[in-house]
Amino acid sequence: MRTLDLGTRVPASVVGLGTWQFGSREWGYGDDFANRRAREIVRRALELGVTFFDSAELYGFGRSERILGEALGERRDEVVVATKLFPVLPVAPVVQQRAVASADRLGVRRIDLYQVHQANPVVRDGTTMRGMAALRRTGLVDQVGVSNYSLDRWQAAERALGALVVSNQVEYSLVHRDPEVDLLPWAREEGRVVVAYSPLGQGVLSGRYTPDDRPRDAVRRANPLFAPENLERIAPLVDTLRQVGEAHDLTPTQAALAWVVARPGVLAIPGASSVEQLEKNVEAGSVQLADDEVAALDEASDAFEPVGVPERLRGSVRRRLRRAA
Repeated sequence: MRTLDLGTRVPASVVGLGTWQFGSREWGYGDDFANRRAREIVRRALELGVTFFDSAELYGFGRSERILGEALGERRDEVVVATKLFPVLPVAPVVQQRAVASADRLGVRRIDLYQVHQANPVVRDGTTMRGMAALRRTGLVDQVGVSNYSLDRWQAAERALGALVVSNQVEYSLVHRDPEVDLLPWAREEGRVVVAYSPLGQGVLSGRYTPDDRPRDAVRRANPLFAPENLERIAPLVDTLRQVGEAHDLTPTQAALAWVVARPGVLAIPGASSVEQLEKNVEAGSVQLADDEVAALDEASDAFEPVGVPERLRGSVRRRLRRAA
């Protein structure tokens, strides 16, 4: 599998593993998943060469970090362990205390990539990044990243840190392409990395769901993309994914993931509910789509006009934004 350089001791595989589901009850996976299957998924990921594992203190209120750390075991030093600070009062001393707590739950001596989960609307990044700089000086944190940051805020965080903020973790998929307006071009030009979460649109691109067969978990039921009308409207895009996938012996889900990591400087962190799903995700990370296949998926994505979602995410607005960039 291809890798990207985050400045960490180990290069990051372009398909990593997101662990929001580990220990988080809102996904409805149950205790057996948290206590057994999540660990099996991590161990299989290691066998397949996955080197980027992402968690957050917010996921299961620290339970995800504990599960991930225990599953990695003695192989923690062979991969990039990333986690995120939830920015409630993210002043320097609090940032340092929370990093210590996350490292303890993960069982690591150093957090390879420590990210601010989202921008605090009141507290600017100066004090947050002073805490990050102190963590880097003590060796508890290697590299610093952000998540859900605008380009301006990303650049401001980097100025405040006085060093590279190497990544920005944002939602990016065929049904959410806003990062193409400015984040992806800037990251590509400046040698930064965009970490794509929900690269499969939480599964709406799989073709599994229909207006009569919608997901049951709380996370996806609350997502307007899974409304009956949108599940009808997305059918042409899913059909295009099937056509592209057939040329490479891929499922629509795998084709959607291959499209994401075809973008330079983009690393994807899909979750996995089973070892089999993980294996399919990893397989997609080794597929190189042709330019015309990427263009066909771009066109099908542009034509998808969901209802009930923020105006900025509707396709026509997205196209205008890209033309203006």
